[in-house]
Amino acid sequence: MSVLRTIAAAASLVLTVQSAGWAQSLIRDTEIEHVMRGYADPIIEAAGLEPNDVDFYLVADPEINAFVTGGQNIFMHTGMIVEADTPNQLKGVIAHETGHITGAHLARSGDAMSAARAPMFVSLGLGVLAALAGEGGAAGALMASSQQFGALSYLTYSRSQEASADQAALQFLEEAGENPEGLVGFFERFRYQEVMSQARRFPYFRSHPLSSDRIASLRRGVSASPYAGQEDSAEDMAELRRIQAKIYGFLVDPEYVFYRYPESDTSLPARYARAVAYYHDARLDRALEEIESLLAEEPDNPYFHELHGQMLFESGHPDEAIAPHRTSVELEPTAPLLRINLAIAMIATENPEYREEAAQNLRVALDIEPDNAFAWYQLSILHDRNGDTSLAQLAVAEQAFATGDTVRAYQFAMRAREGLEQGTPAWFRASEIQAVAQPSEEDLREMRRRQRQRMN
Repeated sequence: MSVLRTIAAAASLVLTVQSAGWAQSLIRDTEIEHVMRGYADPIIEAAGLEPNDVDFYLVADPEINAFVTGGQNIFMHTGMIVEADTPNQLKGVIAHETGHITGAHLARSGDAMSAARAPMFVSLGLGVLAALAGEGGAAGALMASSQQFGALSYLTYSRSQEASADQAALQFLEEAGENPEGLVGFFERFRYQEVMSQARRFPYFRSHPLSSDRIASLRRGVSASPYAGQEDSAEDMAELRRIQAKIYGFLVDPEYVFYRYPESDTSLPARYARAVAYYHDARLDRALEEIESLLAEEPDNPYFHELHGQMLFESGHPDEAIAPHRTSVELEPTAPLLRINLAIAMIATENPEYREEAAQNLRVALDIEPDNAFAWYQLSILHDRNGDTSLAQLAVAEQAFATGDTVRAYQFAMRAREGLEQGTPAWFRASEIQAVAQPSEEDLREMRRRQRQRMN
């Protein structure tokens, strides 16, 4: 699902991602992740790393920034994506950040980011869906589990580390067959940041010192590349413009979206942005007109069907949302978020006939993303409705373990284990979680204290 939007759909939803006051939150979106991984994976491979070992995170923030921390984790602000002129510029930034990874330029132990990497719920946006599906408690937990980055102090690299990462980036881009001009072009575009005070610089240039000497050195390296002058393809440019419009549509107030993408602009990205903006502006009829025009042009685009389903679901029509969500899954069967969309629409109908199909979609999603806590939570709902209390408890234990709540994981794994048949895979998994999530003595004392309070 397109999950870049968060609104206060219930009292328990306390965060918003809107216009100039975007909250700094990790977000998920299948289409944007697909594009960014397409940029990143060849570069990561060229660096001698395994792409599956490098996690890529999107941060909902209009500031231009990207950073690595906590090991092999690349964080990209949506502002960086929106402000990029070309895909090549984003590839250059990714190559530079990969250079920081291979150069081991990480000074922090990663305590703060380990919390961010504690497997999240699917997204903040699904908190809204949980609330609309009648699961207010789940929505509150979802919002509470989202990682906030406003208080983080980003790692500042030395000039020698920056030079090292630059040279590594040039090498990685050449190995990947990419034009390195995007990296130096990006720096040249913001060269004026060099003479600004530290407080007025974009976060990226506060943590990545920029200098004329550095740009000149990069320019010399670029001129020696056999791929210099190679332009981004029309298809790649069109793809970037789409996700830029999508980000803008989801994260900016509708009035600004309509200003940037007026009705006179009939391009596909403009209609994409307006479809979202009309929906946010509670003009569902206009939103559906725009999405239907997109589907007429590209009937096999899974992300247009995904957005269509989201609009219907969040408007209180889960039955109608099933068809477009099912189509999105058929078109993109390996995307776990799309399968979760379909499952939650089916669950929201409360129709028993959908339970097995919903469960199957959740199981496939969890095979791909075993730490997806929101999927575990939805599976617990299905088990509970089927009267499988122990399996529901095990799913809650998985959900808690995925979010780093080891005490809760231990409690529910212990309860599940008591009701499961000994020797079954589910019983072994409950035993495994119970052993790994064993609370400290202090946690056990707190658990007993709370139990006594409930009994009194």
